[in-house]
Amino acid sequence: MVVNGVVGFVSAYLCLYLLTYVIRFLYDLWWKPLRIQRALRSQGLGGHSYKFPHGNTKEISKMIGESMAKPMELSHDVFATTMPHLQSWINKFGKNFFFWHSSKAQLVVSEPELIKEILNNKEGVFRKIELQGFFKKLLGDGLVTVEGQKWITQRKIANHSFHADSLKGMVQAMSDSVDVMLERWRGFEGKEIEVFHEYRQLTADVIARTAFGSSFLEGKNIFDMLTKLSALAGANSYRTKIPGVGKFFKDSDEIESEKLEQNIRDSIIEVIRKRKEKMKLGETNTDGCYFLESLIKANEETDESKRISMDDVIDECKTFYFAGHETTTSLLTWTSLLLATNQEWQDEARQEAIKLLDKKTTSLEFYDHVARSKTVRNQDLNMIFNETLRLYTPASITVRRVAKKARLGKLVIPSGMEVLIPILFVHHDPDIWGEDVNLFKPERFSKGVANANATNSTNSNTSALTFFPFGYGPRTCVGLNFALLEAKIALVVILQRYQFTLSPTYVHSPFFNVTIHPQHGLQLVLHAL
Repeated sequence: MVVNGVVGFVSAYLCLYLLTYVIRFLYDLWWKPLRIQRALRSQGLGGHSYKFPHGNTKEISKMIGESMAKPMELSHDVFATTMPHLQSWINKFGKNFFFWHSSKAQLVVSEPELIKEILNNKEGVFRKIELQGFFKKLLGDGLVTVEGQKWITQRKIANHSFHADSLKGMVQAMSDSVDVMLERWRGFEGKEIEVFHEYRQLTADVIARTAFGSSFLEGKNIFDMLTKLSALAGANSYRTKIPGVGKFFKDSDEIESEKLEQNIRDSIIEVIRKRKEKMKLGETNTDGCYFLESLIKANEETDESKRISMDDVIDECKTFYFAGHETTTSLLTWTSLLLATNQEWQDEARQEAIKLLDKKTTSLEFYDHVARSKTVRNQDLNMIFNETLRLYTPASITVRRVAKKARLGKLVIPSGMEVLIPILFVHHDPDIWGEDVNLFKPERFSKGVANANATNSTNSNTSALTFFPFGYGPRTCVGLNFALLEAKIALVVILQRYQFTLSPTYVHSPFFNVTIHPQHGLQLVLHAL
């Protein structure tokens, strides 16, 4: 009797558990999406009907796969190539519409006035999304995604690490990293060289030296693992996952990603341990590493309200290791392509670079001449970088989640919905930039960013947001000045020593995976000066 009673209890419990799971499954993957769809359509928004259970992910994967399978002509219309689904749906539904990422509705907002309202986030409604799965393993709860008081604390640390005085102290390390790269380039003079890989090594070395006080060789393993994890995250972006199933069944990508996450964590802990040892010996900031030391000090803070956990330290390290070198690598790569195919601008930039280096006597003077963005001395470099960031925006998309029911312009957005801002589209919108939107024309920025739009643009008013490669508002990228300083130093030194042209072997195939990079690398021919 007792045995029968236990069996009956277990059977009833399992039935109840299964019934609860089925109800939750149907709510999340059927009823909730249909309710949101009705709410959006009732406001006149166009968009795709929800398809149970994968939404539009299969269609997106197919369109991207077909686009990436064949190279494009040497054109800078990269939005249509890297995000063909969004380009197609903007043409079909207009600049504001919705689609389905599995069972999640995503509202695409491309109107500059509405974008500015979202990123200003004055009411605190439009928040960073909570990363899941592979991207959670890649970045954790770092500054890019964290919210609330935790964000305030970690932002203060980052601001302190990358203010002007700290950047001045990094100039020598940046210059040394560039010298190491150019020493390798001596063997390629008059020959072809693949610079995308070279720039990845350079930017990784700069971060290892300036933020963590180590060489590229010491940090190489971490960068390699982060790159592999990023590739896994990109490959699984549009896979539909059945809720709850992943707890019991893991595929090979999930197993590999867990191993990578643990190995990255172990490697970063070892970097932290070595830095702590040096700090105990009084060797602070002798080799850069302002960022890591600031994180360690915050972890050891006696005031609990200011203290961050070791997990926070590790996540911030992962974020900066990855995001810090990805952005600058992208900027240097596409700037090199654009200068290789526009020799007149390469010559202009070289003349400016020669003048800057002629003035260099100390690292501080080098900083003053190269880093200050508003000086006439490097106006051409600024225009070139801005136009590159417009055409090949590294962080091409940003996403926010709606914390509670919110009004955006004339729209009422349901709580929990995600809002996707296609920055790359805004930077390629002919209504803003004119019919020559896909041409490389740095002179657009000759009168500054605020006056870079086409003069007859309907979005030329101050309430619009039309150029924001590093974000906007309180969540503007904290590493903005670090990335630009590094890129300027590298380009100034390269231009002084080399003229470069595009190799005939280059295949133009921009690819979006976290940032935009060349799918088959960037091959240039170096000509020593």
